Amino acid sequence: MGQEILRRYVVVSANSGTPWWSWAAPTVAIVMGAAGTIVLHGQFPVAVFVVAVPVLFAAVFAAVHHAETVALRIGQPFGSILLALAVTVIEVSLIVSMLLSSPEADSSIARDTVFAAIMIVLNGIVGMCLLVGGLRFHEQSFQAGSASAALGVLGTLAVLGLVLPNYTTTVPGPVYAPAQLAFVAVVSLALYGLFLYVQTVRHKDSFLELDEDDEHHAPPDRRTFLIALVLLPLSLLAVVLLAEVLAHPVGDAIVGSGFPEALIGVLIALIVLMPEGVASLRAARSNRLQTSINLALGSALASLCLTIPTVAILSIAMGQTLILGLEAEHMVLLLLSLFMATLTLATGRTTVLQGGIHLVIFFAFLTISAIP
Repeated sequence: MGQEILRRYVVVSANSGTPWWSWAAPTVAIVMGAAGTIVLHGQFPVAVFVVAVPVLFAAVFAAVHHAETVALRIGQPFGSILLALAVTVIEVSLIVSMLLSSPEADSSIARDTVFAAIMIVLNGIVGMCLLVGGLRFHEQSFQAGSASAALGVLGTLAVLGLVLPNYTTTVPGPVYAPAQLAFVAVVSLALYGLFLYVQTVRHKDSFLELDEDDEHHAPPDRRTFLIALVLLPLSLLAVVLLAEVLAHPVGDAIVGSGFPEALIGVLIALIVLMPEGVASLRAARSNRLQTSINLALGSALASLCLTIPTVAILSIAMGQTLILGLEAEHMVLLLLSLFMATLTLATGRTTVLQGGIHLVIFFAFLTISAIP
């Protein structure tokens, strides 16, 4: 009964116009983010900080609302791809701005961001979806072929981009020589393009829900769809802007407490990935695990396949050393995550146990990030 109510709520909300909070929250978040950057320079008073946090969460739910509205109109798997690409483009923009702000320094920001995104997606988001879905429905099903395709691309490019640089000899690791970096950038874009072709054209049916019911997925009207299409990137931009501003006081608190600065990047990545995480959880709660898998793995793929080529081109053009190779403990966690994700998603059926396993790995990642 709860499943039916949730599904009907999504359809009704998508077809009943645009709620006022879905545009008000991103607007307030953008204003607060811009003011915090330009006027306050990230130094929010405590009172403003207390207000900014709920505004941030409201902007996240606004982004999820608009993403679901767009997805109902254009259908799956295009809706999942759109949300993943929108979030990733903003993430890449932030990384590029950080690289440009210190062009003389060697940079590991791209490596840290991509690694954090992969760990958050494979273990945090997927783990929560499987746990919540397993508690509610005992066992959930999806098409294993879709997960195998995504994990194949993700595993290949993760090892090429984040592990292999530690073992090359032309330039001592953890960096690539310019020709090697260019090769990885090209194959990342090529494999991602091939994956999107398979997902949207060649084998589109493999990425759809097994028991899709059109009654629960009536598309919104054209006006509502166009409004959502405009408000989705604005909502995501609002989340990122406000998250970046709030990161300064949080970062100061982390450094002041003696934790490593790398933990700041993890916290920012957690906030930026919240729209996809919330959308994935809502899909899992309504027994649409295929949509959850599409969202989660699609976001990890987009982050890896778009970030590495972008920063590679930028670093080659600027003559900047780009650090890509992971530390030993992070390589262990990455390989463990890929191995367990392959076992978990190989059969097309999941229970609460797999969710618990992935969450243990996720908390291990957080622990190692805080206590190296």
